[in-house]
Amino acid sequence: MSDRLTEFSAFRQRMNERILAEDNQVVRRFFALDTQTYKAGTLDVKTKEMLGLVASLVLRCDDCISYHIAQCKEAGVERDALFEVFSVGLVVGGSIVIPHLRRAVDLLDQLEAGAVGAASGGCSDHA
Repeated sequence: MSDRLTEFSAFRQRMNERILAEDNQVVRRFFALDTQTYKAGTLDVKTKEMLGLVASLVLRCDDCISYHIAQCKEAGVERDALFEVFSVGLVVGGSIVIPHLRRAVDLLDQLEAGAVGAASGGCSDHA
């Protein structure tokens, strides 16, 4: 696993545990809702992860982009499909997405080379 993804996963897990240890129903309910959103339903997990990746590109959240790329690969999304997803994110988000696209492709290359394992858990915003 790359240092970036390892650090992200460890930080995410540690902080989610810390946050969820607080007695705050709003935060707990939001985390639960987020987790439920990415489960298979009418839309399968692959589709939901690709949607999450587009939204993450447009919102320019590198943690979320990394997470959703790893989840897409784990769900069986092929490289060509990911580049179509990248295209949608780029068209919707505009040229400001390009630096995030560079980091996304770098992570994808690392995943495909076997240098990185999938992120555990969810994006920093996903429980």
